[in-house]
Amino acid sequence: MTTADPLVVIATARSWLGTPYHDQASLRGVGCDCLGLARGVWREVVGNEPFPIPPYSRDWGETGPREVLAEGARRMMPEIMPTDAGPGTLILFRMAPRAIAKHVGILTTQNQFIHAYERLGVVEERLTPTWARKIAFVFLFPHPSSI
Repeated sequence: MTTADPLVVIATARSWLGTPYHDQASLRGVGCDCLGLARGVWREVVGNEPFPIPPYSRDWGETGPREVLAEGARRMMPEIMPTDAGPGTLILFRMAPRAIAKHVGILTTQNQFIHAYERLGVVEERLTPTWARKIAFVFLFPHPSSI
């Protein structure tokens, strides 16, 4: 599978900066949550979403036997090792030690990422060591011609 141009992914993600936070939404300039940001970037870079996203919990401490978000991403995106994460990759964060991965961002440089955060909306910030330790899964956006 060929992958999307990271510069296109980054430019698209940056076009969402300033979008207000809105749980389970995905409309640039209107509102989105972290998954909604990733879904919006997918639509603009890759094309139509391949399957509907069911409602989900906002609980970052949620535990369970399945990594639902990662499993969904694997159905449509190549997975790479977290150590290989680079600009333009989708990163999934595990916000608590035994919780499932529930937060999503897009790397823009080796040290910065974009994500939607409650009360702040879509922002670009430093990938501090604290954030970097929480990275659980990393995926590449596919090129539209490869899906």
